[in-house]
Amino acid sequence: MDVSQALNIINHWKPTQIETLSDLLPLNIIDEAYKLTNTVTMRKRKLTLESMVWLLVGMALYNNKSIKDLVNQLDIVDREGKAFVAPSALTQRRKTLGEPAIKEVFKRMSNAWVKDANLPHWNGLTLLSVDGVVWRTPDTPENNAVFTKPKNTQYPQVRMVCQMELSSHLITGSAFDDYKVNEMVLAEKLIDTTPDHSVTMFDKGFYSLGLLHKWEQTGTERHWLIPLKKNVQYEVIRTLGRNDKLVRLVSNPRARKLWSDLPEELNIRLITRKINGKDYQVLTSMVDPLRFPAADIASLYGHRWEIEVGYREQKQFMLGNRLTLRSRLPELVKQELWGVLLSYNLVRYQMVELSFSLKGNYLPYQLSFNGTLSHIVSLLTGLPYSSPGAIPRQLKGFHSMAKSLVLEPRRERTFPRTVKPRPQRYARNKNAAHLK
Repeated sequence: MDVSQALNIINHWKPTQIETLSDLLPLNIIDEAYKLTNTVTMRKRKLTLESMVWLLVGMALYNNKSIKDLVNQLDIVDREGKAFVAPSALTQRRKTLGEPAIKEVFKRMSNAWVKDANLPHWNGLTLLSVDGVVWRTPDTPENNAVFTKPKNTQYPQVRMVCQMELSSHLITGSAFDDYKVNEMVLAEKLIDTTPDHSVTMFDKGFYSLGLLHKWEQTGTERHWLIPLKKNVQYEVIRTLGRNDKLVRLVSNPRARKLWSDLPEELNIRLITRKINGKDYQVLTSMVDPLRFPAADIASLYGHRWEIEVGYREQKQFMLGNRLTLRSRLPELVKQELWGVLLSYNLVRYQMVELSFSLKGNYLPYQLSFNGTLSHIVSLLTGLPYSSPGAIPRQLKGFHSMAKSLVLEPRRERTFPRTVKPRPQRYARNKNAAHLK
């Protein structure tokens, strides 16, 4: 069965419709997250901690507006007394909220969205991908003390590793730390939150027998798929079919010291696929050739690039190519990143609902993220100021335009992937005296 045929959606399923702004991020889930993290709320405050979640969402969606303007545009401030809030008060309330509370809100909302999305499966497995991305923070003394400046850069940076469900682009888990922290260290933090009956796809940078073995052994049927790294030595145990082998890999003493449960030998499946005369090989823990045919697995890895598209959607479309985050303090940088992920999932879950309103089998990633984002921003702007009678009409119009968001089939890559030279701030002087 082809991968595209296996990813089917039952279109008669009707998701819950939103009626007010609070239905997108229910207040009861925010309260539960605050209680779990011992976050003390004061409801009589002009700017409540519950409303700070919407402020973080607005910081991601309205990237061209100041935080002070967002408070008034989203109408998230108690209107008793003065209408405006001082910027220093906003920073103080964000410090009071902290990182653990918004992290728990993201976790609980993402779990609810993934559960309600009725996601498709491939051979009984959920399709996931893990990859890393780097975020740039403001060049402040506080950020410089916590985050590293990479070589030839002017800004301290944060390294993030996310796990994404590939048919919906919903972020199911994330971990981030200083730039110098290795991606595999961050990926290990995602093992416990990985759902059972899933297959996670990695790129070559995550090749570690200890990590892959622990990924598979934690939980039930947590499979993985990764390209074969160059110069990896293996022994063929037996042939399972054409271009399909069961091989034995030997772990080194250093890996066994880092991963106490890692055995000396692992039996892994090796599949080879020829594309344009070149062989591409992938390793996987899915060793049953009857349940997981080699042809299906070979074409499956191409879906890993969906997470790269997701990162582009966050940075280019949602944040408007704004290269640097807003927050000037390390704890607020991490808080802002959880807000970015929460906002991205908010838009992506609305795309899940839109895909179910269409006639035909459409997956959420086949809709335009940029188009949906524009409609979501308009909806969030208008709902707080709409009369109750006008809200159903606005929501009906929001779901009726789903057909216009369907994307054309993707074109094949025209040019091969290459490493481009780093852009320089100043033009090179080709006529310099020392060059003559």
